[in-house]
Amino acid sequence: MSRPATGALIALGTLVASALQTGAAGATDQPAPSTSASRLASFWTAERMRSATPLDLLPVKPGALSKAVRSGAEHLVKPTGPAALPGLPGLSGLSGSDGPKGVLPQTGGPWTGGGAHVKTTGRVFFTYQGRQASCSGDAVTSANKSTVITAGHCVKLKGAWHTNWVFVPGYHDGQAPYGKWAASKTLSTPQWEASEDINYDVGAAVVAPLDGKQLTDVVGGQGLAFNSGYNKQMYAFGFPAAAPYDGTKLIYCSGTTIKDPLLSKDHGLSCNMTGGSSGGPWFTSFDESTGTGLQSSVNSFGYQFLPNTMFGPYFGDDAKNLYTKAQSS
Repeated sequence: MSRPATGALIALGTLVASALQTGAAGATDQPAPSTSASRLASFWTAERMRSATPLDLLPVKPGALSKAVRSGAEHLVKPTGPAALPGLPGLSGLSGSDGPKGVLPQTGGPWTGGGAHVKTTGRVFFTYQGRQASCSGDAVTSANKSTVITAGHCVKLKGAWHTNWVFVPGYHDGQAPYGKWAASKTLSTPQWEASEDINYDVGAAVVAPLDGKQLTDVVGGQGLAFNSGYNKQMYAFGFPAAAPYDGTKLIYCSGTTIKDPLLSKDHGLSCNMTGGSSGGPWFTSFDESTGTGLQSSVNSFGYQFLPNTMFGPYFGDDAKNLYTKAQSS
């Protein structure tokens, strides 16, 4: 967050090039990647994952921002636990009571306890402009049991979809305890697709089965909340990889959010997470004892002149449409 500003906003893991805004409904997606899941698992070695860097910090022009975010009736989706599959732990062992709990408020620190989110939250790795880069993401309850929610700029940036895209839930220091899940499809909101409008900086991925199993059968899925309002008590999680963090641990922030008083329609939260945390989940109704909650936003951007504050998009109708399309794929 220390680079000189060349625009009004600075993104946390990447952000945003601007163009024309759009109000179209639905969601857009890229064709299924040609690289096989097994080849991607081999490509993303521990060394490559450790050395992956967050995308460059990019300027954003205020003219690209929409004046409003489409909203409708509140819609909630419940979290789900992993299936009782042979050789996989069930709901036991997901309690957060076996380690220190979080602190509210918390402006940034490692999560040292347990909980379901330790399995559902992970790092996202992909190739962007010829180099290996990273973001964060979260496995959510879905009809296809294969949906990951992340930031829009973690699937597409400056007109190009990222390649070699994998999700590594429960990542820790180069380790992939629950596997490397290759995307068969990545998607974004139409506003992000058309103009990279930060109010709609939401992305999703549908990941292919791994060893004959589906993602949320292995790690479980968090719930979601759409059109749930502002000024909420929230917890944000991610894997920041820029100083003072190094991408090896799950970091969290917590507190009561504000509505961005400046240029966007986003939620704001006191938080010092840095590049690489982009796409990590924000939860309302988060239960520290179980690590379950309702995902209501993602880590997206920060103002350089307002340090230690993270902003995340409001999950309105277009975010809900994106989720609906992803889980139906």
